[in-house]
Amino acid sequence: MSIVKKRTRIGRWLLNEHRSQDSTHHPTHPWWQVMCLTGVDYFSTLGYQPGIAALAAGSLSPIATLILVLLTLFGALPIYRRVATISPHGEGSISMLAQLLSWWQGKLFVLCLLGFVATDFIITITLSAADASAHITENPLVHQWAAGNEVIITLLLIALLGGVFLRGFQEAVGLAVVLVVVYLSLNLIVIIVGIGHIIQNPAVLTNWQRELFTSHGNPVMMLAASALLFPKLALGLSGFETGVAVMPLVAGDPGETEDNPVGRIRNTYKLLTVAALIMSFFLLTSSLITTVLIPAAEFKAGGPANGRALAYLSHKFLGDGFGTVYDLSTIAILWFAGSSAMAGLLNIVPRYLPRYGMAPDWARATRPLVLVFTAIAFIVTIIFNANVEAQGGAYATGVLVLMSSAAFAVTLSVRKGSNASISRTSMFSVITLLFIYTTIVNIVERPDGLKIASLFIGSIVIVSLVSRVMRSTELRVDNIELDEVARNFIAQDTKDTVRLIAHRKQVGDEKEYYEKEREVRDDNHIPETDSVLFLEIQISDASEFVQKVEVQGARVGSYRILRAKGSAVPNTIAAILLDIRNRNETDRYPHAYFGWAEGNPIKYLLRFLLFGEGDTAVVTREVLRRAEPDPSRRPGIHVGG
Repeated sequence: MSIVKKRTRIGRWLLNEHRSQDSTHHPTHPWWQVMCLTGVDYFSTLGYQPGIAALAAGSLSPIATLILVLLTLFGALPIYRRVATISPHGEGSISMLAQLLSWWQGKLFVLCLLGFVATDFIITITLSAADASAHITENPLVHQWAAGNEVIITLLLIALLGGVFLRGFQEAVGLAVVLVVVYLSLNLIVIIVGIGHIIQNPAVLTNWQRELFTSHGNPVMMLAASALLFPKLALGLSGFETGVAVMPLVAGDPGETEDNPVGRIRNTYKLLTVAALIMSFFLLTSSLITTVLIPAAEFKAGGPANGRALAYLSHKFLGDGFGTVYDLSTIAILWFAGSSAMAGLLNIVPRYLPRYGMAPDWARATRPLVLVFTAIAFIVTIIFNANVEAQGGAYATGVLVLMSSAAFAVTLSVRKGSNASISRTSMFSVITLLFIYTTIVNIVERPDGLKIASLFIGSIVIVSLVSRVMRSTELRVDNIELDEVARNFIAQDTKDTVRLIAHRKQVGDEKEYYEKEREVRDDNHIPETDSVLFLEIQISDASEFVQKVEVQGARVGSYRILRAKGSAVPNTIAAILLDIRNRNETDRYPHAYFGWAEGNPIKYLLRFLLFGEGDTAVVTREVLRRAEPDPSRRPGIHVGG
């Protein structure tokens, strides 16, 4: 009994969550506050990016970082400003690419992209928490009890992040603002002090320049070598996809509508531009001071600057007191870096999987999704043993694939747009090629990232298809609209019993309807005095799950016909029958007449799942059974022949 009560409470909670999600929107915030929410992911990479750059590029690190910054400002920024314009409701580049393909190939393509989104966002949560736990265990004050407990600490940090989102977005945004302001302020102090040391000791800059020319000869060779190395610094590009994914949180102009959110788009431009400029400044300056002021040996595995280059300088030049404060700020922002990823997931998933019928309908609600994503992050953390390096390849792969797909989508939109020009198309094509090159280099060097992404994609596809099969006999109709002719046809028959003959139009002449009526009347013993209507359903897109159905009335000679389009024939027929029942003020419910399907029932089942038609009579009755639990109120289903 207690288990039943517990399940009932859980079900009621999910239902209430779903209702509240349908009736309200996430609160909006000023663009700079939302920038801080995405910035906890983007800006937190300063905790490890300078060290990664130094290890990957050595003395070329500042030059490789300069190339990365140029790609950020003149590649990623224009791309995502365009994405924000075309897709202002948070769907991002996925929505743009989904429009290029219809039917099942489009849905499968979206599922694959969602796999990379999941890779990017989930790994953002787990990797950042793992890196924060690494900073905790490396702190000399707590090293004795924290060492060896990285997995437990990481799980606690992820659980704490999930708890913040269970309380709501307001708390998440407010905390993000505090963390970002404090973290960037501390980094600015470290960078100013570092530049001051370079000015006071110009010999360190001269030594760096001497090493560059000794190793690479001339500036051309330096640029060429840096161009080959900069894909290893690709984590510095993270943050743009989440920037457009959380667009619904950005406040627009007073009174603007969702159909034309010009204020939201303009403010998102500000968000993306200011974030890119801030990050570009910190990437360049941090790369310079860490490369010039920290010996190369200190960056290696086990070295004091490994994964914490700026923290190393804060302790060295500003003392352990300031360094400890810097460490605490870094740990806090790395922990909360998953907040922008969580916000992005909470916005993207409900826009696709439930709409495709590929997730339970309660997946539109926030709190159940937070629990699901937190559980997945737990599993990933345990599998990878909270190892930052092991997750780095998957993170970079997810980021770069999404940026490449966004660049490709924008290039196509520019090419097909009304203001298309050869120069604009060529510019975006070059940017797309650069992102594709970066992605390929990253995958070749770290194929584990593609393997992990493939696991996410496979899991999403399998779970989605199973959910689609389980939900296939839902009503799957959002709304029914009848034109005036159709309403008149039904009004004429509601005085008696409305009788609908399910019919697949062939030629569509009077002879066809005459023969079909005679067959149905004979098989089902319908009196000649009872009038009948023909009901014809045309498949629009069988891969869609829920659609609005428009019913049109038509005449062929003396025969009256209701014609509609839907994603599945049985579900559309069931929805129309229930709509007619609800319009009838008497206790006479409509009846529908079918013929038996000839052939293998398994074949017809597959046809229904894939193409929306099959053994129509049987499936229609099952849809009605699920939609109307009271048998006495169900429309009648008759099969003859």
